[in-house]
Amino acid sequence: MRGHDWINTLLPDELLIEIFRRLDSKSNRDASSLVCTRWLRLERLTRAAIRIGASGSPDLLIHLLAARFSNITTVHIDERLSVSIPAHLGRRRSSGNSSVKLHDVNDKHGSASDQSDLDSLCLSDSGLASLAEGFPKLEKLRLIWCSNVTSEGLSSLARKCTSLKSLDLQGCYVGDQGLAAIGQCCKQLEDLNLRFCEGLTDNGLVELALGVGNALKSLGVAACAKITDVSMEVVGSQCRSLETLSLDSEFIHNKGVLAVIKGCPHLKVLKLQCINLTDDTLNVAGTSCLSLELLALYSFQRFTDNDKGLEVIATGCKELTHLEVNGCHNIGTLGLESVGKSCQHLSELALLYCQRIGDAGLVQVGQGCKFLQALQLVDCSSIGDEAMCGIASGCRNLKKLHIRRCYEIGNKGIIAVGEKCKLLTDLSIRFCDRVGDRALIAIAEGCSLHYLNVSGCHLIGDAGVIAIARGCPQLCYLDVSVLQKLGDIAMAELGEHCPLLKEIVLSHCRQITDVGLAHLVKGCCTVLESCHMVYCSGVTSVGVATVVSSCPNIKKVLVEKWKVSQRTQRRVGSVISYLCMDL
Repeated sequence: MRGHDWINTLLPDELLIEIFRRLDSKSNRDASSLVCTRWLRLERLTRAAIRIGASGSPDLLIHLLAARFSNITTVHIDERLSVSIPAHLGRRRSSGNSSVKLHDVNDKHGSASDQSDLDSLCLSDSGLASLAEGFPKLEKLRLIWCSNVTSEGLSSLARKCTSLKSLDLQGCYVGDQGLAAIGQCCKQLEDLNLRFCEGLTDNGLVELALGVGNALKSLGVAACAKITDVSMEVVGSQCRSLETLSLDSEFIHNKGVLAVIKGCPHLKVLKLQCINLTDDTLNVAGTSCLSLELLALYSFQRFTDNDKGLEVIATGCKELTHLEVNGCHNIGTLGLESVGKSCQHLSELALLYCQRIGDAGLVQVGQGCKFLQALQLVDCSSIGDEAMCGIASGCRNLKKLHIRRCYEIGNKGIIAVGEKCKLLTDLSIRFCDRVGDRALIAIAEGCSLHYLNVSGCHLIGDAGVIAIARGCPQLCYLDVSVLQKLGDIAMAELGEHCPLLKEIVLSHCRQITDVGLAHLVKGCCTVLESCHMVYCSGVTSVGVATVVSSCPNIKKVLVEKWKVSQRTQRRVGSVISYLCMDL
């Protein structure tokens, strides 16, 4: 092709656009757009989504993006993302091109003047109006914690973007007028998230429900003190195609929730954190929501017989695949046994702070839920090795197991998982003080882990981690923080046998030294992206320099500031910044 531009000569725009759409990564598409002006123009036409953080001039940024990308249908603006602060605030550092960050544990507060300047960096109604003008094909919009956006901006958006199907207003202080405008203009709206929208009342949600009607399929409401049963009743009567309902409220009672449950027969996802609900909620859901696939219950304190309610759900909702019970202290072993007997399609189960659920409940799940793929247990003090052996025996498809502070679970239960759950790739056992090296050796022999977290399991030492290193070459993430018996030998084995390791957490491992870090990065240097090593007394500035200089793709190193030498700071330039956090 030298001397001849056969591609631009022979290929029409439509074919080149289709080629650009099939490129497998953003970096490849970016590179292609730099070939020539035609490719730049055509590649821009393939962009359907943009993601924007807080910036120095968000309104101007949106105006520029709208001028360049005409086919955008999805916009995500999150003002919690990193901010490019103007130079006069003293937070931009121009040295170096790397984006790796060493985070500081000491710098805790910015000045009041900095905060005032930050307020001016937020997206405004004017910016939202520019977004509406520039992206008329918009179908999905997420405005996360955009605190300066009001009903005026939302109304201008509604009038221009009538094809909007998904709207996330989390943390936005919009009012009823803006939500009413969405209901009047965006008749195709299917998904609405109103979490932490403190400016809304029943009036706004009622107007929206009346406007969009059966188009609405998903609704989320949290921490909206002025949204009550009144608007929930209207949702139940007007939005009969609703499939997902997520409520977190102290001001919504049985009346509102039951109106939705009875009025929306197609409900598939139900997430409830409403302290004023009673037994009737589960009883009615079990008889009315026959298509229910996901149920999440949080802090149901006013229920008198949770086991009976869960039994009704289990027997009535045969399609249930996901169940989360969090902080519902009145749910016990009998309720979970009902799930094990009736919910044969259950694939994910999470039990958090369930002190009354014992081994027999999980044993029944193991016998009846053969398709279980993910299990999470947090602070379940009555669940022990018998339960884990039951899960291991019956749930051979288990891929993800997360356990935290379940002190009755020890080596026996985890060994059973290693011997029988050959598909397990994601294992987290945190602060389980009866789990030791023998358990990890069994896991290494039976499973090919990609993710492992054994933080705080003080019986685990070099032998267990060495076994993991040798038996799990696909390991990408490892957290061994707070393991006092772990030393340099294990680091050397990880460096030799785990070439795909991208993230490692070593914080509070006092026996790991600079020597161990050198062996670790020798094998993992090409892929390692993140290394946490706070309060590792054997690690010095030499070890920090070794990690930063040996790993070209490193993006984050968490360490005490005094361990970063001036030479390392000069060498890596903007690689070094410091995170405000407590450890």
